[in-house]
Amino acid sequence: MKTRVAVVGASGRLGAVAARAIEASPEFALALRIERGMDLGRSLRDCGAALALDATTAGLGAEHGRIMLECGVRPVIGTSGVSPAEAQALDALAQSRGLGGLVVPNFSLGIVLLERAALEAARHYAACELIEMHHERKRDAPSGTALHLGRALAAEREGREVPIHSVRLPGLYAHQLAIFGAPGETYTLRHDMSGPEGFAPGILAALRHALQAQGVRVGLVHAL
Repeated sequence: MKTRVAVVGASGRLGAVAARAIEASPEFALALRIERGMDLGRSLRDCGAALALDATTAGLGAEHGRIMLECGVRPVIGTSGVSPAEAQALDALAQSRGLGGLVVPNFSLGIVLLERAALEAARHYAACELIEMHHERKRDAPSGTALHLGRALAAEREGREVPIHSVRLPGLYAHQLAIFGAPGETYTLRHDMSGPEGFAPGILAALRHALQAQGVRVGLVHAL
């Protein structure tokens, strides 16, 4: 039998891609499209979902993840703004209930590869800055992707923070640059997206991981 998945925020750009990917998958079935105004807890309990993907607006992910776990549903949080402390709280709640899930700052496979390359570069370059560029409709700045990468690089650099620059302009979609510098050279890693369709493989990978996970971790890298 296919695993039933609820999508929270299914009418948005990311939610619509997730719903289509789930419907086309041989592994998963779309249990319910949950939209604004619907009672999240009641909707999750009534639809019989084992997994739920949150694709709502920045800042709602931690609260939605808590409700999902309290309903016995494994969360995949694709909404920006989940802080490290909130992710730890979700992990503790999941562990206490024998559940698991995943917080995903970015569902792009290319971003995972960029992060791996950036962490390697940070071992060789002392100076680094990040530039993230998005369409003018994106509300949060810096993006969750840039914040996640910045934290990972700071940990690699023994706590030295990495400056992040945000750009919001019409004509952009989602773009991430990590620029490393040393006397006489620069090294630039860049990832570009032109539309949300590129998130579909990562969404399915995150759902597969969450179905078997114990506790809640952060980053698509754990699903690959």
